[in-house]
Amino acid sequence: MPLTAEQEEKISLAERALGRTFEDQTLLLAAITHPSATEGRSVKFSYERLEFLGDSILGAIVASTAFHRYPNLDEGGLTRIKVSLVSGSSLSDVAASLGFADIIVFGSSETGTGRRGLHSALENVYEAVVAALYLDGGIEAAQEFVDRTLIPRMSIDLAKEPENPKSALQEKLQVDGITPTYRLIETQGPPHDRTFISQVYAGEHALAQGSGRTKKEAESQAAKSTLARLGEFFGLGLDEEARKAKDEAARQARADKAAAKAARDKAYKRAKEERVQERQAQREQQQKQKQQKRAQDAARKKQG
Repeated sequence: MPLTAEQEEKISLAERALGRTFEDQTLLLAAITHPSATEGRSVKFSYERLEFLGDSILGAIVASTAFHRYPNLDEGGLTRIKVSLVSGSSLSDVAASLGFADIIVFGSSETGTGRRGLHSALENVYEAVVAALYLDGGIEAAQEFVDRTLIPRMSIDLAKEPENPKSALQEKLQVDGITPTYRLIETQGPPHDRTFISQVYAGEHALAQGSGRTKKEAESQAAKSTLARLGEFFGLGLDEEARKAKDEAARQARADKAAAKAARDKAYKRAKEERVQERQAQREQQQKQKQQKRAQDAARKKQG
């Protein structure tokens, strides 16, 4: 099937970004084609299958590099380096810096949406490109690309035990009696390519937002962003208005907690009273049945 003008232009842009001319350009085209552009056609024409292969190849390259670069690092540290480098946010950042946003072929269903799933599409295309390079030029081509674009981000700091952003934020805010909550405020992209956006709240005070391919990741990113801006939201050196917002959030959190406790106590008291009334009604019913039975027995004896 002949290529469209858009496809030829995207392939040309991709080859310039990668610094390589592909022998089999259909591989590169598939690697940069979003599934929305192949609706009704075989899955091989989009990046989905290549993404699957590229994920494994990329993982092996990163794992091998970390293994040889840090000979005294244990399995846990090596794993944390690998997970950090091949995470969605890491790959999408690298892909964006390479200009991949301009080379992805999107379908008509994405037109006018602002390319809602661009974050995850960038990650997927990076992995698919790794696979396309491997299939077109062997492991050396894939290794060269990863070494040039992703490996410079590798450092021993990535091996450190990560702090759970949600737990860290909760610990800091609960000093003032505030328990952070999370709300899903938006879902972007088609069902096969979702991006979730969550926001952190302290009482009714909205804090930072975060996005991710899962709700859990979105909440974690929102907590991480809030921690990075904690001084702005709740830290020292705030102006009077910000301090008032902090105090109001703390007051509201305490009020909400007290109201929730009062509601629980009221519900418990009501349930207890209902159980007492139910038992009393059962006793009265049993007493009534006994009286009726005695009356019936007396009547039968009298008749006999």
